[in-house]
Amino acid sequence: MRQIFTVALAYVGVLVGAGLSSGQDLLQYFLSFGRKGILGVLLLGALNVFFGRVIITLGCYYQSKSHQDVLKEISHPVSNRIIDLTLVLASFVMGFVMVAGAGANLKQQFGLPFWAGTLLCSLLIFLVSFLDFEKITAVLGIFTPLIIGIICFTSFYIIFFTPHNYEAIEASAHTIRPAIPNLFLSVINYFTLCAMTGVSMAFVLGGSLVRITVAERGGLLGGALVGLIIVMAALTLYFRLDSVVNAEIPMLTIMHDFSPVLSFFYAFIIFALIFNTAFSLYYATARRFAGTDPKKMRIFMAGITLAGFLCSFGGFKTLVGILYPVLGYMGIFMLLILFVAWIRERDNIILEKFIRRKMLRIALKKHDSDADLTKKDRMLFRKLSETSAADTSTIKQRVLKIADDIAARHDDLHDYAATHLHIDPDALRSLSLDDQKR
Repeated sequence: MRQIFTVALAYVGVLVGAGLSSGQDLLQYFLSFGRKGILGVLLLGALNVFFGRVIITLGCYYQSKSHQDVLKEISHPVSNRIIDLTLVLASFVMGFVMVAGAGANLKQQFGLPFWAGTLLCSLLIFLVSFLDFEKITAVLGIFTPLIIGIICFTSFYIIFFTPHNYEAIEASAHTIRPAIPNLFLSVINYFTLCAMTGVSMAFVLGGSLVRITVAERGGLLGGALVGLIIVMAALTLYFRLDSVVNAEIPMLTIMHDFSPVLSFFYAFIIFALIFNTAFSLYYATARRFAGTDPKKMRIFMAGITLAGFLCSFGGFKTLVGILYPVLGYMGIFMLLILFVAWIRERDNIILEKFIRRKMLRIALKKHDSDADLTKKDRMLFRKLSETSAADTSTIKQRVLKIADDIAARHDDLHDYAATHLHIDPDALRSLSLDDQKR
């Protein structure tokens, strides 16, 4: 359960960056359509729930270290190349838009020069890249509960305890230039933009997990939390639209009107979430080129961070309005590839889930004084690892490590296996356990 929450919160931290936490995205994409835009926001939330599960699970299934590990398995080489280049470009562009958001946020709240906020964010991105991945995952999720709590509390208070002038709200909505002229296209375009923001790092998050059930539930919960934040933030903005229509960081303006003290803390939270998203985008891009080589990673992170800092001076609001729609359209093709791959691989993913569970049950016998780890068990463990969709040596090592962790935390391993590692015997019986990969 702890792993599920860790992954879910990290996933939210990746997606909820400058746009959602500031409200600027929601203003241009949805609330420019007035009350009809709320329907689009609800559909957007549902798409996040579904695809959050899909993306994290595919990353886990292929044990991906970068988005290439998944894309090369699910798409034609030509399609793979197109999507790969699109993701690399999108990750860099979205990254420096986030950095621009950091500068705008600190300028609006504290009056700092724009360049100071962008420089601070860029330096933090580079320094955090020196941490190991488990610590990075924890950093990504640390501010998520705070943003959920603040946005939900503020939204509840504004919706139910403040007066609303619907005519003024609708009039203000029509003064906003929509990022996309059609609401349905706005939903699709913005969701594909969100997917492109999160998919590279989400694949890496999924690849950090071995148990597919944990990946599915973590992705589902993460997507649901993103959906909740989107809906509550949109309602908050809608009912205060007449006062934030021209704001660079509209959510910060609302928080300041609500409580200057709250806006002070919210500015730090926005900065942290912007950092989360920008870091994830840069980190995933660097991993794409450097792999797991630490020295190369630092070189690529330094180069990407410096280039992003220089590009961020285009201005946050302007960059959102110009670049986001273009990136959203570029992501539609990728989203179709992911959806088709999910449908095609569903049975294999279910089978892989049971393979890894069976391997884990065998590995736990080594720690259970009441169980007998036989030669037949060892042979079956080897055969299952060779049949797995993941790399043989990698999946063996990772399953054995998880077994060590479980044994350290649980006394009754037989009860743990019976409760958490259910296996469909018919599924495994259908396997031909030879020396060939599926």
